[in-house]
Amino acid sequence: MEGRKWEELNMDILVNVFGRVGMESLLLDVPFVCKSWYKASREPQCWEHLIFPEYIKSDDIWEEDSPDRGFAERLVTTYQENLSVTAFMKFIVNRSGGCATIIKLPKDCTEEALECPRLKALDVVFNNFSMEDIIPKLSKWKSLELMRLGKFHVGLFHMKSVLPQIGLHCNNFIWLSAPHASIEKDEASAIVASLPRLKYLDLHYSFFEKEALVMILQGCKKLVHLDVRKCFGFCDDDAEILELASHIPVFMCEGSGIIPEIGTSYLRDRRLDHELYCDQINHDDCVYDLFDYDDLFDGL
Repeated sequence: MEGRKWEELNMDILVNVFGRVGMESLLLDVPFVCKSWYKASREPQCWEHLIFPEYIKSDDIWEEDSPDRGFAERLVTTYQENLSVTAFMKFIVNRSGGCATIIKLPKDCTEEALECPRLKALDVVFNNFSMEDIIPKLSKWKSLELMRLGKFHVGLFHMKSVLPQIGLHCNNFIWLSAPHASIEKDEASAIVASLPRLKYLDLHYSFFEKEALVMILQGCKKLVHLDVRKCFGFCDDDAEILELASHIPVFMCEGSGIIPEIGTSYLRDRRLDHELYCDQINHDDCVYDLFDYDDLFDGL
């Protein structure tokens, strides 16, 4: 017997499948198979997870030596236009029709990519714009649950100004990843006071005041996951820290310590730049793939 044809599949099934194939296939493969697949690919539900290629930049769509260069060449060939970053981002966001719930931004982009009122998870690991630009958007992101920042935001992410706004507008927020940060008492106080529902906190490779970590351990009552590995300012065998963290199911502090030749007060006062910081620690196991978008984000 002749099997059922792919193009005759129920539209809801097609949309469910196409929402998982990734941006490149959804733009450059799926729409050209048949009319029903083209129609399905235009449904906003296919564009709920906007995982952008990392290497978009402002003067060209991709860098010459980018791993995503093949995607760029296909995009230009298919659409006969070398899109600017702004145009490309607007094009993709418009496809989502306001339905996007997960966004992973590329290195260079504009604020147009953030016009997504249903946003639940924002990943700006490779993005360079100031986090202050996000503040006006927070009042629209009522559903925001997760935010992941990257090493480029050291000195750009102002917890004392951004976190209170998240606490004010985003009642479902439970996950913050901000590695390479500088956590003193003011930052710790902002985390505790602004994010009472916080369950997941990743601050690995950060500069810490021990008192700040104590404040977080005492104040964040709902934590189930805390990553403070390879931080400066406290020791990973500190009995007080381990006792305070004993109620947290997943607590990771391996490799943290106080460097004798560079005390914590010096680190705090001078706020060494990221390059010096990277020279003094081992990045072999840096956890930049903290989120598995297929598994973790399916639950959002």
